[in-house]
Order: sequence, then structure tokens, then C-alpha cells
Amino acid sequence: MDLRQMEYVVAVADERHFTRAASLVGVSQSGLSASVRALEEELGAPLFDRTTRRVELTEAGRAFVPYARTLLAHATRARDAVVDATREVSGILRIGAEQCLGIVDVAALLERFHHRHPQVEVHYVEAGSHDLVARVRAGELDAAFVAAAGHLGALPSRTLGEEDLVLLCPPGHAAAQAPGVGWADLAGFDFVDFHPSWAMRPLNDAAVAAAGGDRRVRFTVGDVHTLISFVGRGLGVAVVPAHVAAKPEAAGLVAVPLEGGRGRWTVSAVWSPRDRADSPTPHLLALLDAGYGACAPARHEGPHSTVEALAGSAQM
Repeated sequence: MDLRQMEYVVAVADERHFTRAASLVGVSQSGLSASVRALEEELGAPLFDRTTRRVELTEAGRAFVPYARTLLAHATRARDAVVDATREVSGILRIGAEQCLGIVDVAALLERFHHRHPQVEVHYVEAGSHDLVARVRAGELDAAFVAAAGHLGALPSRTLGEEDLVLLCPPGHAAAQAPGVGWADLAGFDFVDFHPSWAMRPLNDAAVAAAGGDRRVRFTVGDVHTLISFVGRGLGVAVVPAHVAAKPEAAGLVAVPLEGGRGRWTVSAVWSPRDRADSPTPHLLALLDAGYGACAPARHEGPHSTVEALAGSAQM
């Protein structure tokens, strides 16, 4: 029985699928399956019920997995303690974030991280949340700050906060004077929205569809400031997190509350399960725990706004 086998069992337990679990931990499916079978033979009991359609924990598996998680957590802390005690943190931190997340100020967090650990070389990328999660899962990034939680799967993650969504529109738009709009009401509007790899696009699509509507996305963009500019020119409306409406560039626009409780802007930190003994990632997470990188509340000052206080300042 070794830690690698523990990691494999936990991955299969989380994913309920041998192929996905193998991809998550970076080994072949056959290698993972053989390792799990060897552990089951050593324990004298099957840990999983396997069929062609599903994989489920057996009673023995349900008893085993909590101890496996604990041992893996202790092993990670033990490696971190050795690294902390023997040398200054160095190496490369590969990290990404979606643009203008709100909730977390990534630039401020990385500034503090650099002051604490100046020997670490930071490789930073900006992309849509779905692309970032795929890169973390593939081992191309150590960590990422992303929006929405439905696409994280079994990757280790931490929710950093959430905020309301609003409808951003020009002052002359039909919805601008409304006290609020429902998701089903959005079906008649022309939209500016992000590329599907951004978290906002599938969140909007799912919320409108769940309300029984459909919508027309006339302009697809890949930048928050471009979206604000297009809305300001009357090319469409946009559903955005409240902090986007608080950006100075949106001061002339109207933020209308969305009613019906469908969809919330959730921001999470996610990191690779392929832990390296010398990884700088735990040191970044420690700064998050200490409260560094949190955005301060912001207010929207645009004319005719129906939102008086909008949580989360804009990340520049």
C-alpha cells in the first residue's frame, strides 16, 4: 500500500470513472486500473463495483476513502514542511485567471506573493475559465482563478465568493427603467456576450433556457471593456456580474437587477492535484487564507441605475 495507490483510489471515487480519473492524475487508464486491483488484492476486498455503465464505491471502499484522503493531506503537509524548513521557496508558478473576475484581485495577490517569495518565477496567462480549468486538469497550469463551479469536477478548489448578476444596458433601452427583469424576459433582446470558453456565456445560456426562453447573441467578444463599449453603443445588452457594472467605463450604463434567482457569479481558486514537493502553489493559497487579494466593495454611479450597491470591485 503506497500513497500513489491512495491517490488513484480517491480520484476514481471522485470521478466515478476510471478513464477520467487516470487523466486527472496523469497516468494511463490501464496503469491506474492495475494499481487499484493490486491494492484490492492486498486489502482482500473490492473497493469499487464496476459495470460497463458506472463505477461505485463498495462498503469497503466507503470505509477506506476517508483514511486515504487524510493520509494524502498529511503527506502534502509533510512535504511542504520540509521545503519550508530547508530552503527559500523558488521554482516556477504557472497560474491563470479569467479577465475582470471581481471577488479576487489577482494582481494584488501576485504582488504580495512576489514580495514574500521573490525567487519564484511566475508564468501568468489570461483566458476563459473553461480553458483554464482544462489546462489545470492537463497539468499545464499549477493553479487558476476561475468563475462558475459546474465545470470543476473533482479538481481541488476553494470558493472565494459570489455576487449577483445584473442586466447591463444603455439608458434608452426598454429595460433601463424597470425595477427588475426576469430571465424569461431576456428572450426578446439582442445580446453582447463572451466567447463560450468564458464562464459567463454558458451560465447565461443555461439560465435563460431554464426559464423557458431563448436569446439572440448578436456580438461575441473576448474582452470585458469591449463588451462594455458595445453595450454603450447600443449594439445589445449584456448579463454581467455586478462588479462589471461598477467599472468606470460603465458609468453611463444602467444595471438592472435580474429576478428569479437563476445563476450567480461564483469565483473559485482551483489547482492541480499533481502536487510537486517544491510547488509554490501552497504558498499562494496560504496568502489567500490570510485575506490577501480580496476585492473591496464597489458602488455603481451610472445614471438611472436601479442597483445602489454592487459587490466586488473590478479587477484591472
